Amino acid sequence: MSEAPAPQQPPRTLDLFEAFGVELEVMIVDAASLDVVPLAEKLLQRPTGEIVLEVERGPLAWSNELVCHVIELKTNGPAPSLEPLAGYFDAGIQSIRQLVAPFGATLLPGGMHPWMRPQERVLWPHGQREIYQAFDRIFGSEGHGWCNLQSVHLNLPFASDESFRRLHSAIRIVLPLLPALAAASPYCEGVHLGNLDQRLEVYGTNAARLPTIAGAIIPDVSTCEASYREAVLAPMYAEIAPFDPEGILQEEWLNARGAIARFDRNAIEIRIIDTQECPLAAMAILAATVALLRALVEERFASLSAQEEVCTAALAGLYRRALRDGDRAYMEGGDLLALFGRREPVALGALWRSMFERDVGTLPHLEVPSFAAAPLDLILREGPLARRQLRQLGAQPSRARLAEQAAALVQAQAEGRSWLPGDFGSGVSEA
Repeated sequence: MSEAPAPQQPPRTLDLFEAFGVELEVMIVDAASLDVVPLAEKLLQRPTGEIVLEVERGPLAWSNELVCHVIELKTNGPAPSLEPLAGYFDAGIQSIRQLVAPFGATLLPGGMHPWMRPQERVLWPHGQREIYQAFDRIFGSEGHGWCNLQSVHLNLPFASDESFRRLHSAIRIVLPLLPALAAASPYCEGVHLGNLDQRLEVYGTNAARLPTIAGAIIPDVSTCEASYREAVLAPMYAEIAPFDPEGILQEEWLNARGAIARFDRNAIEIRIIDTQECPLAAMAILAATVALLRALVEERFASLSAQEEVCTAALAGLYRRALRDGDRAYMEGGDLLALFGRREPVALGALWRSMFERDVGTLPHLEVPSFAAAPLDLILREGPLARRQLRQLGAQPSRARLAEQAAALVQAQAEGRSWLPGDFGSGVSEA
């Protein structure tokens, strides 16, 4: 008799920092004018002509978003390391560039299109359109916060209530620091409105009609799945129910905080990182984020209880300053400063440098993979992409200069490299 096959073991739940899920959104634009063009369906079409929501492309998958000028690239399942992802995403972007080229189109990086107007949007009309129609009906999708924002999402796993608590606590602390590295949306409808990260400004107003959906963007302390469901998900579902009687939107992804719990896949998703000029820069920011999160989870800076004692209002205040001033925003407040061994207010750019440059400050030195060293060093030295853009063009650039800069960013993305203002023209002193 043949031996009975061994029973299949369920897959082991991934725990802290054992894998990474990354999503990266980019804009499809006309190659000549750089205006947005609704071509996402051309990238999600089978040979039969059927339009699908997702196509697998080796280590990545491509999928649609709310509007048809945006395409999302994401890891095709959990990735064990960030290190190869810059190459995977770069290859994916180059493939998309080749596919849209016959339509006279290309891709534009950055967190927002610098001159697009919301009325130019085209909503996704195919599968799951009822979701997008519900969002449009309840909130209206004519604002920049719905149709003109491109981001990088980082998904990090947890395996238990204890690891969820530690990861969620660390993420709360790190979220307000991220615009200092990742702000990449200084222009909206052709002008600088005062925020280095205008994408986050408009993102925060998307669901203002129903305030439980976004809260303060920075989430409150949560110690376990049950408490999160009771404090965050249940009030959110209850508030939207009268507007959503069919329950179309009553899912975990309705949550619009800067980081959201995804119990459907045992992960927390960080959402407030702008799309950068190239995947290498984006992955370097993710590597820095993971390094700091790991140090906080391991209590190398401060205890878990000390992290949880930092009030949401203080973190939300820092977040607001960071989306306005990026690397020049100041961290204030005794409890928050104490986590990082500080007594006096410190600019976020200087704080990040003190953690990654061995000869600056007294904090534990954080290590990043070798692939991230050069792009991260450029960001720490020159500021986030938005700072570099604004340094070159100032607050009210001409449309021609904006287009020139956008073309330079398209070229940087095509070449997979970081961008500096010297890439074209003469610099314009920032006010």
